Amino acid sequence: MSYVDGFVMAVSNANMQAFEESAARVASVLKEYGATRVVDCWGDDVPDGKLTDFKAAVKCEVLETVVFAWVEWPSKKVRDEGNAKAMQDSRMQPAGMPFDGKRMIFGGFEVLADSAAK
Repeated sequence: MSYVDGFVMAVSNANMQAFEESAARVASVLKEYGATRVVDCWGDDVPDGKLTDFKAAVKCEVLETVVFAWVEWPSKKVRDEGNAKAMQDSRMQPAGMPFDGKRMIFGGFEVLADSAAK
């Protein structure tokens, strides 16, 4: 079964275009190293929660938007090998990241069910 890396981050609205450019570069690199799909989503309907929510999780500030992203891999093994290679790739260096990486949350997930699977 496939494996998914998930990410949530806060991005300044003024950096939307820079984020899109950075995301396209990252997607290209990850796909070179085995990712099958990379999806980046700009928050459009992200409600405030009563106890917690996406905005609180990444300390989203005024004039920032929550971004939700995921990377699909064929397996955890391919993901581990691909990420190791990608982290050594100069195109992945954080110098040009248009967001505060310290407020990003992320994790790896084993897929339990996929309604699109055949």
